[in-house]
Amino acid sequence: MWFAPTAGLVGSMVLWWAAAELDAEIVRMLQESRDYDVIKSLIGVANDAKAVINTIGSAMMTFIGVVFSISLVAVQMASGQFSPRVVRLYVRSRITKATLTVFMATFLFALMTLTSFDSERDPRLVTNVPLIESILALLMVLVSLLLFVAYVNGTVRMMRIGFVIDRIARDALRVAARQPIELPVDAGRLGPETARITHHGRAGVLRDVNIARAVRAARRQGVVLRLIPRIGDFVVPGTPVFTVHGGAAPSRRALRYTVSVGVERTFHQDLGFGLRQLSDIALRALSPAVNDPTTAVQALDRIVQFLASVAPYPLGALGHRDRLGAIRLVQSVPDWTALVDLGFAEIRAYAPGNPQVTRRMLAGLDDLLLLAPEERREPLLRHRDLLAQAVQRSVPEPADRAFALRPDRQGIG
Repeated sequence: MWFAPTAGLVGSMVLWWAAAELDAEIVRMLQESRDYDVIKSLIGVANDAKAVINTIGSAMMTFIGVVFSISLVAVQMASGQFSPRVVRLYVRSRITKATLTVFMATFLFALMTLTSFDSERDPRLVTNVPLIESILALLMVLVSLLLFVAYVNGTVRMMRIGFVIDRIARDALRVAARQPIELPVDAGRLGPETARITHHGRAGVLRDVNIARAVRAARRQGVVLRLIPRIGDFVVPGTPVFTVHGGAAPSRRALRYTVSVGVERTFHQDLGFGLRQLSDIALRALSPAVNDPTTAVQALDRIVQFLASVAPYPLGALGHRDRLGAIRLVQSVPDWTALVDLGFAEIRAYAPGNPQVTRRMLAGLDDLLLLAPEERREPLLRHRDLLAQAVQRSVPEPADRAFALRPDRQGIG
């Protein structure tokens, strides 16, 4: 959130300096041509504009406060109703950054314009009449008002559960599309383990790995590196992060900045993070405090969409090759069973009391059974059987059980 406003403030200063120089040059040209009447007219116009600039300076601070207030309310509602992990959508919102940037830039520009007003009234002695600056300030206010309307509209849209779930699903599908399209690597065929490389940075979540740097270091050493933790795992100093196969370990300098550790997971390389967020939203919707099964059904729609998209992908241990085609880095990603469990296991535990959710989950599992390869049907059948057993135990009436176990892609209409 800091970069765009800072860049806007710097740009505002540069724009003000350029406009001030232009205003001063106009006054010098008029004085050289002895058009003093024109200068008097410009001074009058500028004095009238000064009151407007004063109003702009005070009003923009109020607008900035409103923007912050709306942003904080939206973040609190999203964290409380959806999941704390969706707050990143609001922090990374482009319209929020643009609005805050333009508002702060307009405020600073108005303040700097006020410093350009000359108290001298004699057209022969005046050095600057901030006419161009005043016009630019008014234009920036107009842009700020248009952005404020767009900001309110965008924030209201981001508070809709459908928009949040769609953004999460699109980000998750984008991560899946970046996975290497090749057969999984058999880690047992990499040869004997010759060394281990431990993590010496701060403790935190493994956010991503610089694949190009790791492949380059392994190629120079003539070895194969295998990433031990998965993206999204929590690592502490001293934890082994790489095993080395085929020779001596690359130097610590060669692997510097290869592993990125942070305080929370990101979408950059984390294949399961999208499912984690969708599952969290569904679980919160099914809690007694919220009791919103329709939201859980919307989350299940996207879970099924994601699993259907990755059903034909190679999963497990994926290999990254160097420019000669040799595998240099083996990265562990969630396999098909892990992804299915992540998408359905926790929701299934809370679904039996909500026939809308059980019907949608059964329909989703049936769709995935048609789309998934034969060797990947076992976890889907397992979850289907476990869901049927849970409904049998929790629903006493046979008619209600039959209704709850009837697949329906909309849950209940």
